[in-house]
Formats: sequence, C-alpha cells, structure tokens
Amino acid sequence: MFLQGQNNAITDGAKRGYAIFKEVGCISCHQGRNVGSNAFQQFGVMGDYFAERGSITKADYGRFNFTGREIDKHYFKVPTLRNIELTSPYFHDGNATALEDAVRIMARYQLGFELSNEEIAEIVEFLRSLTAPVQEELL
Repeated sequence: MFLQGQNNAITDGAKRGYAIFKEVGCISCHQGRNVGSNAFQQFGVMGDYFAERGSITKADYGRFNFTGREIDKHYFKVPTLRNIELTSPYFHDGNATALEDAVRIMARYQLGFELSNEEIAEIVEFLRSLTAPVQEELL
C-alpha cells in the first residue's frame, strides 16, 4: 500500500528505513512491484564476501553451476523482498539466519556501506512492512 502512495500505510520507522534503502542503493537491484528483479547480480561487488567468509562450496559459484562460464561465478538471481521476513535463512547458502544480518552483509558487500544498528533496524522495519498474509492455493 505504501509503495502505491498510501503514506500512512507504514510506520515512521519503516518510512525512514525505505529512505535509507533508496539512499544507499538497495533499490538499484530491488525495485518494482515485488521489490525484486529478474536479473542476476554478482554477490560481492564491493568486497570479496566469499574470501572473507571462507569455506567456498560449489553452491557459492552460483550461476556458473548452470552455464559453465567463468564470468557467471558468484552471480545469483536478485530475489523479491516481498514476505522476506518469512523466508529465513537468507542467501543461497542460508548463511544469514536473521534479517538484520542479511541487511548488514548486503550493505557491506554489495553497496560498500557499514550501516549503523539503527539504520539496519529501520531498513528491517521497512522490509517487514512488505509482509502480507500468505494465501493457500485452492486445489
């Protein structure tokens, strides 16, 4: 509702989180109706996530596992952020168990920002505002 222009649909903290989300550049990959993308992006644009995390596995090669092209190593599909609080653990390997951890890692390795705990909390508040009841499919 908020993203459709209903200004009072979310809290002030979530609004500040959305402003930070846009300001630091999250919106460059997570955009549109589903706050996601159909694109593949390299994981670790602003730092070598995999080298710093260590213990590289086949799953860490991402799209390379399907294409066999070196250029596709560490590329992953940008996920939707709709209902993101319901889909933990995060990332291709489940390495981030809390949404706050995922935001911190993405800010650092994708955007080159070290966010404060308050900024992370407000972004997470915004992300939680993207949660809606899940409707069961009728069989």
